[in-house]
Amino acid sequence: MKLITTLVMTTALTTTFIAAPIWAAVDDGGKGLKISTDRKERDLGWGDSQANMTMILKNSQGDTSERKMRLKSFEVTDDGDKGLTIFDEPKDVSGTAFLSFSHIEKADDQWLYLPALKRVKRISSRNKSGPFMGSEFAYEDMGSFEPEKYEFTFLRDESCAETMTCHVIESKPLDEFSGYTKIITWLDTEHLRPMKTEYYDRKESLLKTLKMSEWHEYKDKYWRAALMDMENHQSGKSTRIITHEIVFDTGLTDADFNQSSLQRAR
Repeated sequence: MKLITTLVMTTALTTTFIAAPIWAAVDDGGKGLKISTDRKERDLGWGDSQANMTMILKNSQGDTSERKMRLKSFEVTDDGDKGLTIFDEPKDVSGTAFLSFSHIEKADDQWLYLPALKRVKRISSRNKSGPFMGSEFAYEDMGSFEPEKYEFTFLRDESCAETMTCHVIESKPLDEFSGYTKIITWLDTEHLRPMKTEYYDRKESLLKTLKMSEWHEYKDKYWRAALMDMENHQSGKSTRIITHEIVFDTGLTDADFNQSSLQRAR
């Protein structure tokens, strides 16, 4: 799953789409860009997948609530990937669906279908820093990783995840509407899997940390994390996304990912 990566939704929505400029990847010294490009290239060719997931929201008092959802993903040649997230439980979010078209050289296209309104709303580029379905994941976290959208700097190699060594890479979003000034990612040196990611807000303060764990290999090549834990250091809230099952080569096509598919998603 791309969180998913690929993974993952709030109410800061408008129907106006703000066009973004064409981006180009830049690197200070070249090593950060090379590692990040290699990371992307290692995950090419997976095709399509479907996953069953649970999202657990925790507030600053420690109270939790759960949401059951499904994620359909489709790889696109020469552009970013497509994703369709469908919420099944609880009742107050059942039928809500989120569609994302990631892009390499322009802002991602994203739409949200709210059953109560029976309307599909486009998410403005200016609102991408808003929370995804009340979680600690932002809309801009929900697209596929595209190196062209960042300026990279290799910081260092260091021990991580107990027995591993990680490349530590700083990436600065080139999108003027990003909610982040910089992102620091720890990639294990063997498979280039993101073990930990720190997100810094527009004031350059640490906003949140994502930890990905319980990795599994699919099709003898593609790694996906079963657990994604996002902690907001400023609000005291957190979100856990658990992938219970993921299946590849399910027969999804480009036709399964359009605005009309949002309203008929079940």
